[in-house]
Amino acid sequence: MLKKLIIFFLLNIFFSNTLFANIDIKARTAILQDFLSGEILYEKEPDRSIYPASMTKIMTSIIAFDLIKSGDLSLDEKFFISEKAWRLSTAGYSSMFVMVGDQVSVEDLLKGIIVASGNDACIALAEGIAGTEEEFAIMMTSKAKEIGMTNTNFANSSGINDPDNYSTVKDIMIMSNYLIKKHPEYYTWFSEKEFTWDRTGGDPITQGNRNPLLYKNIGADGIKTGYLAVERYSLASSLVRNGRRLIAVGSGFETKNSRSRESSKLLTYGLTNFDLIEISKSGEAFNKVEVWLGKNENVNVYTKEDIYKTIKKGQKKKLKVKMIYDGPVEAPIEKDQILAKLKIIYDENLIGEYDLLASEEVNKVNIFSRLMKSLNYLIWGDV
Repeated sequence: MLKKLIIFFLLNIFFSNTLFANIDIKARTAILQDFLSGEILYEKEPDRSIYPASMTKIMTSIIAFDLIKSGDLSLDEKFFISEKAWRLSTAGYSSMFVMVGDQVSVEDLLKGIIVASGNDACIALAEGIAGTEEEFAIMMTSKAKEIGMTNTNFANSSGINDPDNYSTVKDIMIMSNYLIKKHPEYYTWFSEKEFTWDRTGGDPITQGNRNPLLYKNIGADGIKTGYLAVERYSLASSLVRNGRRLIAVGSGFETKNSRSRESSKLLTYGLTNFDLIEISKSGEAFNKVEVWLGKNENVNVYTKEDIYKTIKKGQKKKLKVKMIYDGPVEAPIEKDQILAKLKIIYDENLIGEYDLLASEEVNKVNIFSRLMKSLNYLIWGDV
């Protein structure tokens, strides 16, 4: 009585063929990710160990954002500025220029870190949260392991010279991805082009964001530059174009201009050589399955997660989406019951398989209705 039902959806949209370009990014190590699909579009020695320099400050910000989200920290809370923090503002490093003994809000410290890249602000925030920068670095490394940064250790909050402060471009990408997904309301600060610090005992100081891509008309909205003499120039960057986000991380650029040019080149490569396809949105009806002996003849099914796939541009007709189930499915059906499988095939290869769940419960019809349906089936067949 049950039949095997397979429904095919062919994404057959005509696009002119585009050559799949090969590029070489002039950096020691680099990676490019399509944010929504998670697909890696380019990589060059992505697991090579690097000194992340000021890209370390992404994690410093994440620790604070997590605490704010949990209610253990507030933006208007103020921290005292220690001599250790103040000394960094007088030592030639990028600074917010805090004053020893001053009290500065968490919000100002975070903007001093994110926009002005203040090393002094990093220490002030770290000491305010954890007591010492050393304890804060332990929190940073623990968070790194938690989110899958398997080749990272943080030894300080700012990224200044320390051989024990290391990572990889892949791990920096994972960290950037976490920041954008978990803290979108604060991530917007990474796109601010300047920050004015109304400091105590002096005129306000306005500093510009060091991310060169923010000043190009390409849709960049973050994330963080870095520089150490031993590592040269680095950049974690992201852009949004027509609802699509790309994240790029590179390290070992020889010059500032090279960092800007090659990062732009990498992001543009992702935009012009690949298409992002939306398959399913979490919780939204994907399709219907037939129901047998139920009060409803059909029930909507959905996926638990958003599903996107990235494919080479001009190759959409090679992408097929199949919904497979044994049906009609006999009632009763519980809400969130797995009813079918969603299979995604690209160029005859299976590239994803997901559960399809019932959007609502479907009760069984009464005994009289069941008898009539069964009789109709015996007489007329599957109608």
